[in-house]
Amino acid sequence: MRTPRVAAISVGVALTAIVGAALAAPAFAVDPEPAREPRVSVEYFPQPGGEGRRTEVPLNTGTVTGRSAARSVTPTAETTDGEVGKLSVTGASDDRLDVVIVGDGYTAGQQDAFHAAAATKWGDITGIEPYSSYQGLMNVWTVDAVSAESGITGDPTAGTTKDTALGSYFWCSDTERLICADIDKVASYAAKAPDADLVIVISNSTKYGGAGYSGLEAEGYPFDGVSTLSSDNAQSSLIAAHEIAHSVGLLADEYAYDGYGTWPGSEPADLNSSTFTAEQMAANRTKWYRWLGESDPTGSTVGTYEGSSYYPFGIYRPTANSLMRALNISDFNLPGREAMIAGFYREANALSSGVGTGSAILRTSRIEVTRAELTGLAAPELRWYVDGVRVKRVQGLTSVVPAALGVAADGRTHTVTVESADRTEAIRDPRVRAEATERLTWTVKASGRKAHKHH
Repeated sequence: MRTPRVAAISVGVALTAIVGAALAAPAFAVDPEPAREPRVSVEYFPQPGGEGRRTEVPLNTGTVTGRSAARSVTPTAETTDGEVGKLSVTGASDDRLDVVIVGDGYTAGQQDAFHAAAATKWGDITGIEPYSSYQGLMNVWTVDAVSAESGITGDPTAGTTKDTALGSYFWCSDTERLICADIDKVASYAAKAPDADLVIVISNSTKYGGAGYSGLEAEGYPFDGVSTLSSDNAQSSLIAAHEIAHSVGLLADEYAYDGYGTWPGSEPADLNSSTFTAEQMAANRTKWYRWLGESDPTGSTVGTYEGSSYYPFGIYRPTANSLMRALNISDFNLPGREAMIAGFYREANALSSGVGTGSAILRTSRIEVTRAELTGLAAPELRWYVDGVRVKRVQGLTSVVPAALGVAADGRTHTVTVESADRTEAIRDPRVRAEATERLTWTVKASGRKAHKHH
């Protein structure tokens, strides 16, 4: 929280200011201009299957004219307000991308319905590649938020109001399908789960709608993105799948606005937008040149299609359509899929061990490692090395003893390294391949006595 600065002024200066103000003051009172409420950028999809749009919305429900902040519900023996559940926990939070799902508009007696909706929505998201293959790198938690009333404001009509835990509402910024929430309240519930990296708010509604908040870390929140979506509309799941891709894969939007004209800037940093044509991209060996000409899961061929990052001209996207362009398709294109895999490995560790690497171990000690369960596209391979030399006969083993690897009792210090490398064909960029390669190294004192650290 920012601390406001208060300037100190001398008594003489203060008196001068007061007198001057009195002389200059009009004969009638003037109300000071109200402070502008904090606002943040959101993305929304006005129509099921349509392209996205961006706008700014208030951070908190209580600042919106005509909408009061939701009243709190006092937990009792019959309520589960704030209770944390495990939807899919695959490892320690230090090694995982932690997703927290919170419900809004569910009363104390409807929390089972929230849990069912959370499981359905997460199932929809992980039915999409590469979420499907790499869900072993994610933990998914639920947090019960008990609302006083069922449903959310703005459903079914703009005049409908509901008293809910997170203050969610349709008609945010006068846009019917845009669901906003009180982000302070979202943060307070998400904080109950371990180390939230991404937050999904499921609003109790059959009406299509949702939004994606971005830039929240800059506002002081511990997570960067929040996705809102309606619970009982199948198309709304794609909103979260799209929004998570911004945070995890660092992917740009591939749609354009009519009237924006020609891209005004230089080459963007975004992995799926470029000012280069296919010929220039291949010549410069940049962006998605390794995928050019390949048949794509989206149904087109990877190339350079004009129109991306909100501009219709002068900037290109990899395919005619993709999940980053419109919600009438549930596939990432090949460059987008690769970017998502890189993001999963940036955020999580596929390889971990309870045997610490900070101090030396005995050659007779057992080293056990755990590898995330990855499927489908993923093709992880486990290799072991002694002093940098690969020991091929133990490839794939998750439990070894240095002595059995060939570490001799020769009184010297040796190293044992395990390497997990994802050799999936969905990765072509060597930098992404490096991101998807993890190593743990132990120092082994081969004298048979445990080494001591010297200070």
